[in-house]
Amino acid sequence: MQAIIVKEFGSADQLSLTTIPDLVPGEGEVVIHVEAAGVGLVDVLQRQGFLGVSAPGYIPGVEVAGRVMAVGSGVDEYLLGQKVFAQGRDGYAEQFVASARGVVLLPEHVSSEAAVGLGVNALVASFSITRASLEAGEALLVRGASGGIGAMVAQLAVRRGAVVTAVTSPGMADSVAALGVQHVVRRGTDPQPKGPFDVIIDPVAGEATVAFVETLASNGRYVVNGAAAGFPPATISQVLLQGFTKSPTYSLLSLDSVPQEEKLAEATALFAQAARGELEPPIAQVLPLREAAEAHKVLEAGRLFGKVVLKP
Repeated sequence: MQAIIVKEFGSADQLSLTTIPDLVPGEGEVVIHVEAAGVGLVDVLQRQGFLGVSAPGYIPGVEVAGRVMAVGSGVDEYLLGQKVFAQGRDGYAEQFVASARGVVLLPEHVSSEAAVGLGVNALVASFSITRASLEAGEALLVRGASGGIGAMVAQLAVRRGAVVTAVTSPGMADSVAALGVQHVVRRGTDPQPKGPFDVIIDPVAGEATVAFVETLASNGRYVVNGAAAGFPPATISQVLLQGFTKSPTYSLLSLDSVPQEEKLAEATALFAQAARGELEPPIAQVLPLREAAEAHKVLEAGRLFGKVVLKP
């Protein structure tokens, strides 16, 4: 089968198409014929040598969708031919091994591309909203609203009845407005939003985090679920303490910390919403597997709306 490997840590040009042996499922495992693989910021950071990848030569990619083509011992053959979504490692390939207990059956009306368009992004968005205890009528600000996570936060929050302010680049303002948000702030063009906001959900972080923390209302909740712009400044704790009388809450959300059973249940619910037409995963681009380097370059440029998907 064909797969993408990271030859050396560094630029997107280190992504290379290669041929490796077909996969064989072990006990309790399935092999999925990959129809779509999601491309995310985590893949970029790993390729650059961050986030704990031990050595070059690995296959990137943490989420796929496709059909089960083989099952290992102890796995019900009912799964053969079923369309599924799965998380794990080595996703940029024609085949993917997953624990049978970790796959999510997909409704037939949800395509593999749509599944990874939702996938990790929608899960991070949903659990971030839960972490923030967002309620109907509350004022929410979401940063990076044209990105995969931000766009899903905006959609889910609108459905929950929140009053949503979305921060995005000027070129993406119309696309973000179409998500149903009440206010769109064009980064670098419009004035900085002043709030107060009951909740801020932030997949961007970086130096600007301080200015956004200062817009929290009393008892406001700030959830960071990504760092597209890098780490927040070290002064963030000082800023929080300066707002002590407002009792702000500042927290981090990684999907890795969520129990698998909760992720599987939430993914099933999200895919069901998509099948009913209640959620629309924004797909920025679908590229062939061999163009994985281009997919990373497009993602790093940041001038797109939604998810980048690879199609083996």
